[in-house]
This record gives sequence, C-alpha cells and structure tokens, in this order.
Amino acid sequence: MRLGGTGGANTKTGLFFEGKVDLVSFLSKQKGYTIKHGGCSIEICYNGRHVATSFKKNGLYTYLSENGIDYEEHIIKKLLPDDVIFVKKNNTFFIMEMKFQKISGSVDEKLQTCDFKIRQYRKLLSKLRVNVEYVYILSDWFKKREYCDVLHYIRSMPGCSYYFNRVPLAEIGLPVPE
Repeated sequence: MRLGGTGGANTKTGLFFEGKVDLVSFLSKQKGYTIKHGGCSIEICYNGRHVATSFKKNGLYTYLSENGIDYEEHIIKKLLPDDVIFVKKNNTFFIMEMKFQKISGSVDEKLQTCDFKIRQYRKLLSKLRVNVEYVYILSDWFKKREYCDVLHYIRSMPGCSYYFNRVPLAEIGLPVPE
C-alpha cells in the first residue's frame, strides 16, 4: 500500500473535511444541501430532494425503538458512533467515525475494532434489511508509516474503509456539489 493512495483526498468524489465540525454541519454549508431537523433524525436534502437521513449518538436507538426494534435483542451494549447516515439511493447505513489525532493515544487501538463494530451494527440493523458500511475519516496523522498495518487491516475487512481528510460523498452515494 502507498500511504495517501486509495484513501487519499479526491475532490471529484468527496469534499475536504476538518474534524472541527460534524458531518451534518459540514453538509449544510455545501452548495445545494439543506438540512431539516426533526425528532431523532436529521433529513439531508440536495436540491430539494431527500437523499439521506442522519442520526446522532442516541438518535439511532430512538429511531430503532420507533420502528419496533429493541436494540438489546440484538446487542447488549449501545454503540455510539460519531455519525450515522442512511443513504436512500443504496439502502445503506454508513457508520462514520472521525479520527483527528495530533499526538499518539488510545485511538490507535480503536482503529483495530472495525470488524467487531461492523458485525455489531449489522446485527443491530438486521431487521431493517439494509446494508451497513463502517467508514473512518482520518486526519493526516494516520498517514505515518507506523499505521500501514492497521490501514491494510481496515481495507481487508469487508464493509470497512477509510478516507483521509474528506467526506467520500460519491462513494457513499451522495451528490457531489458542482
């Protein structure tokens, strides 16, 4: 693997993202995108058309409960990701974790948990008959040589991926503003 290769920024399919804001706030500032807050979810529209729904932390569990799903019948402990976005076009829930490091720390081990996490989310969402993908948005910190092995591991896990410094709009099925 070449660091910065397949996970690198590509302005044609994604948008540069700084870890200082959440995904919905970021999208609300992009041309053509509008956001509608309601209950446990946030509706994401592009040029007036509903394209996705976002859930923050416990919002996913509220949504599941409203749809007759008791999470404890599927998993014991709640998982609270940074962002969950359901993209209608491809019937997929994208579990998104933003990791923006400037110094070494516990996030090193967190990157090694994608296989367990995606299995848990797939069990949790199984009654909805949806696809589930687990995506890391990483800062340049993780381009260091010492992360090569864990980045290889993430890519080797079915349904797990990472991107550097960008929201992979096209890859997850969202429109890319002109």
